[in-house]
Amino acid sequence: MSAPTGRVYDARLHLLDRQVVGPDDEQVCKVDDLELTRAGDDGPYYVSAILVGPAALGPRIGGPLGTFMVWLRRRLHPSHSPYPPRLDWAVVSEISSAVRIVLRPPQARVRSLEDWLREHLIDHIPGAGNAPE
Repeated sequence: MSAPTGRVYDARLHLLDRQVVGPDDEQVCKVDDLELTRAGDDGPYYVSAILVGPAALGPRIGGPLGTFMVWLRRRLHPSHSPYPPRLDWAVVSEISSAVRIVLRPPQARVRSLEDWLREHLIDHIPGAGNAPE
């Protein structure tokens, strides 16, 4: 198996922590980590997926905060996989100031924590838009 050919990016500069947007400019998630796959036994590594959510970001942050993020996700969603949600690299259509994908949010289904926080916490803050005045 050979690695896909294409442009070379600096993961920290061009990918990590970037906003992921859908085809209609809707915000989908942020790039929290990357899944790397090696081409053959001694080939180069290439990005095979975007990983999102606290299960991806927690280990990258490390320390007590990262451990707490992973613990909290497992506590709030015990039935979910311990692995972070992923977007296959094949859905990436463009990398610029944001990472653009061809899937719309209902197809991407990677925002569970962000949606839960917005629905149960942020929307209840006065002045947040949906909060009662």
